[in-house]
Amino acid sequence: MRRGLVWVVAALCGLGAARAETPDQRASALVAKLTLDQELTLLHGNFALRAYDAAYGLPPAPPVPGALGSAGYVAGIPALGIPALQEVDGGLGVSVPPDAEDGKGSTALPSSLALAAGFDPRMAYEAGAMMGREAFDRGFNVLLAGGVNLTRDPRGGRNYEYLGEDPLLAGTLDGALIHGVQDQHVLATLKHFAMNDQETNRQFDNALIGEAAFRESDGLAFEIALETGHPMAVMCAYNQVNGQYACANHHLLDDVLRRDWGFDGFVMSDWGAVHSALDINAGLDQESGQEFDPVTYFSTPLSVALSQGLVTRARVDEAVRRILRAELTVGLMDHPPVRQPIDFAADGAVAAQEEAQGLVLLKNHRLLPLSPAIRRIAVIGGDANTGVMSGGGSSDVVPKTLPQLLPVVQMGEGLAGRYTRAILDPDPPLSEIERQAPGAVVRYDPGLYPGAAARLAKWADVVVVFAPKWETESQDVPDLSLPGGEDALIAAVAAANPRTVVVLETGNPVLMPWLPNVRAVVEAWYPGAEGGKAIAGALFGTIDPSGHLPMSFPANTAELPRPVVPGQDAAPGQITPVDYNIEGAEVGYKWFSARHLPVLFPFGFGLSYTRFSFTHLSHGPGLTVSFDVGNDGKVAGATVAQLYLSARNGVAMERLVGFARVALAPGETRHVVLTIDPRLLADFNVAGDDWVMPGGVYRFGLGDSAADLTESLTARLPAQHVAP
Repeated sequence: MRRGLVWVVAALCGLGAARAETPDQRASALVAKLTLDQELTLLHGNFALRAYDAAYGLPPAPPVPGALGSAGYVAGIPALGIPALQEVDGGLGVSVPPDAEDGKGSTALPSSLALAAGFDPRMAYEAGAMMGREAFDRGFNVLLAGGVNLTRDPRGGRNYEYLGEDPLLAGTLDGALIHGVQDQHVLATLKHFAMNDQETNRQFDNALIGEAAFRESDGLAFEIALETGHPMAVMCAYNQVNGQYACANHHLLDDVLRRDWGFDGFVMSDWGAVHSALDINAGLDQESGQEFDPVTYFSTPLSVALSQGLVTRARVDEAVRRILRAELTVGLMDHPPVRQPIDFAADGAVAAQEEAQGLVLLKNHRLLPLSPAIRRIAVIGGDANTGVMSGGGSSDVVPKTLPQLLPVVQMGEGLAGRYTRAILDPDPPLSEIERQAPGAVVRYDPGLYPGAAARLAKWADVVVVFAPKWETESQDVPDLSLPGGEDALIAAVAAANPRTVVVLETGNPVLMPWLPNVRAVVEAWYPGAEGGKAIAGALFGTIDPSGHLPMSFPANTAELPRPVVPGQDAAPGQITPVDYNIEGAEVGYKWFSARHLPVLFPFGFGLSYTRFSFTHLSHGPGLTVSFDVGNDGKVAGATVAQLYLSARNGVAMERLVGFARVALAPGETRHVVLTIDPRLLADFNVAGDDWVMPGGVYRFGLGDSAADLTESLTARLPAQHVAP
């Protein structure tokens, strides 16, 4: 008996010692046990959403054995304890058909632009953690989430999945979101690397950009996200970058991502983004969605390339080692997913908070919050009696209850069938407005006929018009107008009753020809699972709208770097140059500021139901800056203090170098200290492969938007060199 006890203790100690090995050591030990056929199994995976084969133009095929039925499946090696990768689309929630057992879907988060408008890394972490939990509870161990492509064009169909136009804001929030996902033992994927900044002809675009401009803009967003979130997978994009496909771009994948940024995870392709088995030599580790490629390149063709000496076994070993190390680092082997019911109440609260923080009050001329004395309210348009709009594409989230589907006219080729219907998240604003105004008569008109809507508007004490604009992966919109005659509808309603509030549900900026004639405008983005409640709360003042724009709202398209989206008339398969050297690193507000171009609403803009002050801006040790933020109004609220570099050695420029979301009670003041990342004050030096911050006089501005800097500071700073 005693000998048996000693053996058990020794065995447990040995197990503990094995677990104390690093992920790299454990991965190397597993690689040593794998045959070549087993290694190749780990280097390519299936598209497993069989319900959508026809929609994607794929031939019908039987279910993939072992797959849960989602965007991706990579078989494991059970004999060695290597799990299959069950990959699910994400970003705004777990995007997968309803659960086969309970028939329920997932919690839909608001558009990532709502998250970005909150300027809150803590909220980003909570959103990531919520998505990670739901993925884990559904049996998935990889969430295809972590999109950080910058908004270079406000017509981009996928901008709503990303985090705006500034690299500091986008990279910081994306890193926090990735951290939240991976803390749930679910592997996150930073994407789409790189310059996948438009959807038009996305598989054949050639993004042209100089090295310094890339490193100071889109590249910096990816770099910050890597540093703060430590994702263990990066997804390379469809497009070319400077003449090389992103998934076959040695400079991007090896020189920048691995050598300069120290990325130690693995690179997976986007679905259909591989062009050769030799892409592995450029730094690609895994082929995803093999059905979208002409052949499965990382299977037999890779084996042939090995036999011909075009690829080395050492390179294959390294790709497998990277994948296994990533799985071990996040905990996929030691903490496998456990299928269990989703806590929709808790997760819905996360979605509600994100939308509440991300609502942006763009205009308010003595109308909001609505008075309890209002007796007649007209609600018009936007399917407000049914739900709130969501964006289309792979980030679609089927809600916990069966969604209403709104037919949408498809624009362009897209992915036929898959993205022709918009999901309405079933939290109708109309019901919530009725609940918030129990003493009022609330009437609804669908807004199909401006004349009928105007007659209802004349009857009302106040009018709330909902104006959605559906946008989707795979296609950009042609302009910034509201579709379907909504501008004419709003104009007719405002002419009948100027006490009109417009609630926008959009995935991008829109033009507002009716703006002078309405009293209030709220940008609600795509509001998510609890969107109706958040919108009604903002209208009636139970929520202080505290979001700030993460992207500029242009006054027109003529003054954009590219007035027409490139590639609209390209023939199938035609490589289309997209010249990002026009603006270089001057993305969004930097472009407009450098050229003194007016905008409809500037980056960082957002109103509140209270008033804030920024005082006592001062320079501290090193690159620290401090100031006070005060709530000078009569209600609790939150603002986003934004610190910008305004000039360097007498040369005007505008760069966001720090921000802080500050929530305050009436009369409360808080002291804030920010530390500036020196890269935000520097230029990327291509020759030295480093950042150079010149010594001299730096001028900073503090305020609540890029165009409203009420405090300024001048500081003399020493030169610095910053290695990537």
